[in-house]
Amino acid sequence: MGTGTSSGVPMIACDCQVCSSPDKKDKRLRSSILVQSAATTLVVDTGPDFRYQMLRAKVKNLDAVLFTHPHKDHLAGLDDVRAFNYLLQRPIDVYADSLTEEAVRRDFYYAFTDTKYPGIPELNMHTINMEPFVVGDIPVIPVQVWHMRMSVLGFRFGDFTYITDANRIDAAEREKIKGSQVLVLNALRREKHISHFTLDEAVEVIRELGIPQAYLTHISHQLGLHAEVEASLPAGIHLAYDGLQLQM
Repeated sequence: MGTGTSSGVPMIACDCQVCSSPDKKDKRLRSSILVQSAATTLVVDTGPDFRYQMLRAKVKNLDAVLFTHPHKDHLAGLDDVRAFNYLLQRPIDVYADSLTEEAVRRDFYYAFTDTKYPGIPELNMHTINMEPFVVGDIPVIPVQVWHMRMSVLGFRFGDFTYITDANRIDAAEREKIKGSQVLVLNALRREKHISHFTLDEAVEVIRELGIPQAYLTHISHQLGLHAEVEASLPAGIHLAYDGLQLQM
């Protein structure tokens, strides 16, 4: 759905090449993905762009939201699931670790009060740990990664693994990723960052894991133009872009 970021990069008006680029692949909203099977639709993270992303993708159904971590650029759009509550006439299942659940209950407190105002989001909270679980007919394996000192969840869905906001993956968690046919991994910029993989670091992780096909996400404008970065990447590694669809 989205490949961009606000994390670690000041949100200021600018005339940089990426901002003014006519290439649609340089238009980067906040990072998230939509995962669909024949029977189930879920999203990973609901950033501030969530409503527009879902409208743009013409999503008619939503069964669940999975959260990676509680930072606002991954959480802030949760209120807009109320449209799916109205359309589908049912609550939306929300899966989060205890840290993120605490943030959800704090930031969207009105969804959890005993006396609920009509039209507020209807959410079924599920606290997850590192044990595999199933959403509808989609099996999910949580993968713990590190965003500096914050524990962040990546998710493996069959042969597809999604990881964002990381700068370290411990050996035991790397074993969970190995064997994936496709990996989506964050690569914020070329310069060193305290809590995100750089482009070179992400490429090295992909090589070490032996993933045949990988896409880089959570991209800042500092990384540069899509076409130029894409042309510089090794075989099998690509720059993700908003609206990218993969069939597994």
